[in-house]
Amino acid sequence: MARGGAAVLLALLCSGMATTAAAQDSAAVDGLVTEAMAAQEIPAITVALMVEGRLVYSRAFGRADLENDVRATPETLIRTASIAKSLTAVAAMTLVDVGRLDLDAPVQRYCAPFPPKQWPVTTRELLSHTAGIRHYQEGEPEHTQHYRFIADGFTLFANDPLLFRPGTAYQYSTYGYSVVGCVIEGAAGMPFAEYLSTHVLQPAGMSHTRVDDAYDIVPHRARGYQKVEGQVRNAVLMDSSYKIPGGGYVSTAEDLVRFGTALLQGRLLKPTLVRTLWAPTPMSAGRYGLGFEVLEGGRFIRHTGGQSGTTTQLLLLPAQQAALAIMANMNDVQLGELARGILQQMQLPAPAAKP
Repeated sequence: MARGGAAVLLALLCSGMATTAAAQDSAAVDGLVTEAMAAQEIPAITVALMVEGRLVYSRAFGRADLENDVRATPETLIRTASIAKSLTAVAAMTLVDVGRLDLDAPVQRYCAPFPPKQWPVTTRELLSHTAGIRHYQEGEPEHTQHYRFIADGFTLFANDPLLFRPGTAYQYSTYGYSVVGCVIEGAAGMPFAEYLSTHVLQPAGMSHTRVDDAYDIVPHRARGYQKVEGQVRNAVLMDSSYKIPGGGYVSTAEDLVRFGTALLQGRLLKPTLVRTLWAPTPMSAGRYGLGFEVLEGGRFIRHTGGQSGTTTQLLLLPAQQAALAIMANMNDVQLGELARGILQQMQLPAPAAKP
């Protein structure tokens, strides 16, 4: 055989071997997901993995709606829960980039509806959960009142005193991100959802992601579930209009990895601004920056989410230019070991297991 023919044959053999290996890896990941679903009785899980800008895995498993026997697909929309905080943080930084938002100015410069407190509060402190605004009280996560405007939801928390002097301690607060949404509206001069769509969702190619409006007809939106005394039941009712910037969106796993990849590739923010987001805050024991968790010194960047009818995880590997998203339509399930297993099966680094 001529040398050129041998080279072509070798290339074809290598390509075939690579295709076979990829299929085996995908089948193994399928098995990991179905095992996790069976063990926890999760109705549906969607998974997507993007590496160096290429979608290398995307699957949907189970039922998006048990009562109507609707299969989950990669287009199934599941509540992001707190992964919305990462979207909001990036939106805020786009305003910083153009000089329309000062992270260290008092928030009332941009958000008049939030009343002054015993100490000044800044957007940086809100984004890092160091502003002293409280988190939920009993019964609040299942709030069902519908609000037209973000600031209308301030009635739940805005009159409470701060828990501590801002910048001196860490207290995770979804309500703090409601204030960030108001800040973005004031700095941008437009509604929060419109600004986020224009400056984050569209540039990242997130064509399926949208506000989880309880009254809108939303094609492909999954039903949410919970476990009660070992039985799968419909999730507790919840209208997320009181916390859209901190947990009021629906999305797909594919859209979430597109978001992560757009950040990794510098298509949403300059690298210096991304580094600001991913710089851990000392008060968080080095585990939270601005809208993102920081694991193992920045080897892994993550945000998780959990609320009525959903559990989610978005994990970024900056050195490998990889993004993994897992979404389940049931609250209070465990996705950490599944994420680790998927990364390991795909020959990627995985964060250390929790002790």
